[in-house]
Amino acid sequence: MLPPPPEPQDSTDPREAARPLLMHVDGQALSHFDSRLAAQLWALSRSRQQALNTEALPPGLRGMLDLAARQSAGDTPNGKRRPRWLTRIGLDWQARYRRTRDTLAFTGELLIAVYRALRGSTAMRGEDMAQQLHATGPASLPIVTLVSFLVGLIIAYMGAAQLQRLGAQAFMADLVTIGVVREIAALMTGIMLAGRVGAAFAAQLGSMQANEEIDALRALGLNPVEHLVLPRVLAMALMAPLLTTFAAVVGMLAGLLVAVGIFHVELLDYLYRSSKAITLAHAGIGLLKGTVYGVLVAMAGCRQGLHAGRSAQAVGEATTAAVVQAIIWIVIAASALTIAFQRLGW
Repeated sequence: MLPPPPEPQDSTDPREAARPLLMHVDGQALSHFDSRLAAQLWALSRSRQQALNTEALPPGLRGMLDLAARQSAGDTPNGKRRPRWLTRIGLDWQARYRRTRDTLAFTGELLIAVYRALRGSTAMRGEDMAQQLHATGPASLPIVTLVSFLVGLIIAYMGAAQLQRLGAQAFMADLVTIGVVREIAALMTGIMLAGRVGAAFAAQLGSMQANEEIDALRALGLNPVEHLVLPRVLAMALMAPLLTTFAAVVGMLAGLLVAVGIFHVELLDYLYRSSKAITLAHAGIGLLKGTVYGVLVAMAGCRQGLHAGRSAQAVGEATTAAVVQAIIWIVIAASALTIAFQRLGW
């Protein structure tokens, strides 16, 4: 019996079989192209499941395709792989710790500057203080007036809708007066200042940080907190209670118009009940809350501005972060003060 014929041997190298197929595109003659060509080439290579050889392509087109390949492989543009989820959590908490540390350091520097100002040894200029007083006070009156008037109308309508069921429209004066003087005026003023003044503080200091003006102050031996932050914080601390008082008056007038003009409450009765409802405790608590909210707004704006990056995008991010941080601080402070005063029986 003859032995079986030998099986034909495959001359293909296994290493050659395992090597991925490449799609070659000759684009050396290209002089003009746009992103659509890169998208079409990338989609063609994906549909054919072949890697694209970019050696014969123009440098700009090659860069776009290489970037798409790295992103598809899960790599970052600088060639490093994206960190795992546990690493991302650690980096996020590390960034939070760094921001908290910067905030505490900024608060300490501000307290030192305030102490030096009380002792009369501050380097703050009076011209800066006067300018910030105008920016935080008279320039903010229109928006505070509008918002306070509308909020007063809302509170009066909401209270009347409930009190009318009981035939107790006369108590609208107590509801509007206590609510506006004790809580609403300070809260609305703080939020308006956060959107207008706090954002302006962050944008101004962020622009100075990007232009290296703050570094120039430090190089001259000047403290940026005393020259830039202290006038803004003090101006806000002085103007916030005045704006809160003005907002409370506007809100009560709006409630008066609704009660007298729509629900036919006697004018003298409304004024009498309003005067009885306003007590020294309610007025003091409202002014204290307005002052605290104003100081928090100024601190948030200055803190984000001083620690902003050195680009236009970083200034915008600092401005947004200042408004968000100021509103969060206001809500936390409002909750803490309300609980504390209720426990104290005030």
